[in-house]
Amino acid sequence: MAELQEVPITEEKPLLPGQTPEAAKTHSVETPYGSVTFTVYGTPKPKRPAILTYHDVGLNYKSCFQPLFQFGDMQEIIQNFVRVHVDAPGMEEGAPVFPVGYQYPSLDQLADMIPCILQYLNFSSIIGVGVGAGAYILSRYALTHPDTVEGLVLVNIDPNAKGWMDWAAHKLTGLTSSIPEMILGHLFSQEELSGNSELIQKYRNIVMHAPNLDNIELYWNSYNNRRDLNLERGGDITFRCPVMLVVGDQAPHEDAVVECNSKLDPTQTSFLKMADSGGQPQLTQPGKLTEAFKYFLQGMGYMASSCMTRLSRSRTASLTSAASIDGNRSRSRTLSQGSESGTLPSGPPGHTMEVSC
Repeated sequence: MAELQEVPITEEKPLLPGQTPEAAKTHSVETPYGSVTFTVYGTPKPKRPAILTYHDVGLNYKSCFQPLFQFGDMQEIIQNFVRVHVDAPGMEEGAPVFPVGYQYPSLDQLADMIPCILQYLNFSSIIGVGVGAGAYILSRYALTHPDTVEGLVLVNIDPNAKGWMDWAAHKLTGLTSSIPEMILGHLFSQEELSGNSELIQKYRNIVMHAPNLDNIELYWNSYNNRRDLNLERGGDITFRCPVMLVVGDQAPHEDAVVECNSKLDPTQTSFLKMADSGGQPQLTQPGKLTEAFKYFLQGMGYMASSCMTRLSRSRTASLTSAASIDGNRSRSRTLSQGSESGTLPSGPPGHTMEVSC
């Protein structure tokens, strides 16, 4: 696999006391569907998968994931795993605008680029973390390469192709809204956009004034032309690894994520519905998502000696005992986070449980 580019960079972020800047390298490799750029942080750990992220439409890996991976409590996780942040073609910083008539890869083809990345890095397995379109891409990859995926964290996943009603609504919206406005409506709820908080102003500026807006539109079109994943509980098409589904309680994709949850194996799936997080919980609630992610990793058998987080401390002894007896990754739970503290009611493994954290 021919390497096109290798540029050493240093992550720009506020450091915690005693921390040193985390070294990173950006690479570009050729694939059957064009060049793809990705940034690697850390060094591979023996017998541990890489954490591989894929961002949503209108964003790149920095704007989508930096608030999460720069969060203080996340440092314990990233010290234990090498991270690979993938930028969809044309979404990386400084990317040139594609020429008129350029055929942008479909989401399926974007998923087929991932083996080239892993082959280049000589990585054998990953834990995927995806948001929106990125969640779909990692899902497609996991379905076609199940032996290389140890776990999935899917934020705002919509596994369904657009139906006729969706297409009609999309076309009507396109008559009155610009591409940036439609993408913002995909990323955030109408309540968030109307509130026009500092976060919304920041991301509105990112999308509205993106120098690669033509490229973003191509990625947006590929997302809207996605195929149905055809997931089926108990069927042949399903994930073969633990999955954590995440959505905000006011997110535009809440119904799609709930439907996706109904199609997955309940003994392998966690459903985290986060209060007061809006459309992008990794931006607005990085602390809660970090806690859930750490608990997810512990359930997979990693970081067993890690200090307990607030979320995991709130579990009752019954769940801890069940996890110890199981000794595997088969736990089902719905973590519906409210604004008040609470604990997880006990229940037999394999049943959906409600928790307010």
